[in-house]
Amino acid sequence: MDFNIIITFLACIIFLFIFGRIFIWPLKSILKLIFNSILGGVVIYIINIIGMNFGFHIGLNILTSIIVGILGIPGAILLIILKIILRINSGVN
Repeated sequence: MDFNIIITFLACIIFLFIFGRIFIWPLKSILKLIFNSILGGVVIYIINIIGMNFGFHIGLNILTSIIVGILGIPGAILLIILKIILRINSGVN
């Protein structure tokens, strides 16, 4: 085997490792955001089940689940407060 082929092969392997390291970090962040958004959707669903007795409902969509997914429990509290404030300002009891 030619020495240049071996060096080229090793350089390609090193390049793949470096290339993989560069793109694995954003992928971990995206997967974490997706996982947290799913958990956020579950939290909103639980809030809606509990709020059903009081006539309280938060829309379950991508935006609200991402808010709860990123912020966690404070995000859920933020959505509850916003819902209450918007409900009071619109004049609905």
